[in-house]
Amino acid sequence: MAQTIFVLNGPNLNLLGKREPEIYGSDTLADVEAMCRKAAPNAVVDFRQSNHEGVLVDWIQEARDAASAIVINPAAYTHTSVAILDALSAFDGPVVEVHISDVHKREAFRHHSYVSLRADHVIVGHGVAGYVEGLEWALGQI
Repeated sequence: MAQTIFVLNGPNLNLLGKREPEIYGSDTLADVEAMCRKAAPNAVVDFRQSNHEGVLVDWIQEARDAASAIVINPAAYTHTSVAILDALSAFDGPVVEVHISDVHKREAFRHHSYVSLRADHVIVGHGVAGYVEGLEWALGQI
C-alpha cells in the first residue's frame, strides 16, 4: 500500500513565480507539485495550499489519520503560529519544514521558527528543490 505524504503550503505560496522572483524563483506552485509527484511515484502526494492558518491546522489534524508524514512550508506562519506548532506536535509521523529562501539571511523576525520546535528535519535556502529533498527524506523515515 502506498504511503501518503501531505505537502502543505502556507500563505502567499500560491503566488510563486509571480511574487518576488529574485527571492523565490520563477517556478510556480503547480511546478513544485509536479516535481514532488515525479520524485515520489510510489507514494500518494497530497499537495495543498492555503492562506488561512485555521485551514492549515485542520489539514495537519487530518494528517493524523490520513498521512504517514508531513512536508510543510508554513511561510509567514513559521514565525507566528503556535497553533500550527501545537497541531504538528499532535502528529506522530515525521515532519519536514521547508523554506525556499534562506530565512536566516533575511530579516531578523524570520530567524525564529515555531515549526522548527517540532520538525524532524529542516531545509532552508535550497529553492523549490528543497521540497523534493524534504519529500525524499520523509519517505526514507517511513
